[in-house]
Amino acid sequence: MAKVAEATETAQSFKTLSAEKLNFKQNQDAWSILECIEHLNLYGDFYLPEIEARILSQKPDSHTEIFKSGLIGNYFANLMVAGNGKIKKMKSPKDKNPANSSLTLSTIERFLKQMNKLSLLLQQSARINLTKTKTSISISKHIKLRLGDTFRFLIYHIERHILQAKRNR
Repeated sequence: MAKVAEATETAQSFKTLSAEKLNFKQNQDAWSILECIEHLNLYGDFYLPEIEARILSQKPDSHTEIFKSGLIGNYFANLMVAGNGKIKKMKSPKDKNPANSSLTLSTIERFLKQMNKLSLLLQQSARINLTKTKTSISISKHIKLRLGDTFRFLIYHIERHILQAKRNR
């Protein structure tokens, strides 16, 4: 929850910046602050409804086990970790690449709504088994991750691109 709160706070601070600063790019291949946020929105558009559907499909369990990461889920989550503030560069899927999009302050508002939704889903997930509950992933409906790993992937991914956006400030 702390990482979600930190991302929310940072996004709130972006709202005080001028349109010029929000759209500034360090070079032609870099993303602006708004492009970083829009990239996160595009992932949120897939993962938040997916997570919500899986949570709602489960019966509350007062005896939930301690979460155990899966091999594939742990791999994907660890790919997203920004170690020591350093981000390993990766190619974004075409449908999640916001480069050269026309973006406004509404991009940040949409992200803030998604962060609120993510916080609620994290609270709701406390009553279900994060190891046994499975979610699809954005690159393939056939690969399923444990819900706990999906949360880890999504939150690390958010942290990664918030750091990227902060560097543009």
